[in-house]
Amino acid sequence: MSNEKKSCCCCSEASAPETSAAEVSAPAAADCCAQAETEPAACCRHKDRTPAEHKALLNRLSRIEGQVRGIRGMVEKDAYCVDILVQVAATTSALNSFAKELLAQHIGTCVADDLRAGGEEKLDELLWLLPKLMK
Repeated sequence: MSNEKKSCCCCSEASAPETSAAEVSAPAAADCCAQAETEPAACCRHKDRTPAEHKALLNRLSRIEGQVRGIRGMVEKDAYCVDILVQVAATTSALNSFAKELLAQHIGTCVADDLRAGGEEKLDELLWLLPKLMK
């Protein structure tokens, strides 16, 4: 393991971030720059997905993006409120389905792997996340 300091992708001046360390709210990411001494900062974590998983998630997001554009078009054309709200409900449902799929993948891989390795960080993170998803 190298003792070389690693820069944080969110806070480093070189990356011109949109999100500062102070805006990262997950418990594991509270001190992202402080952690950058010996390991990648928590806010820079990533998940290696299979090409099929990656494509499926992006396809879902593309459909949701199209639905949102459709809603915008309906508003621009002064469509009837109920018609717009029906599309909003469909889009909300699609986004919730996306979140459920991503959550299932996270629990099945990241959380399970961490627990098998004797860690509890991912479980704590999950317990922090669930109330936010259930609003």
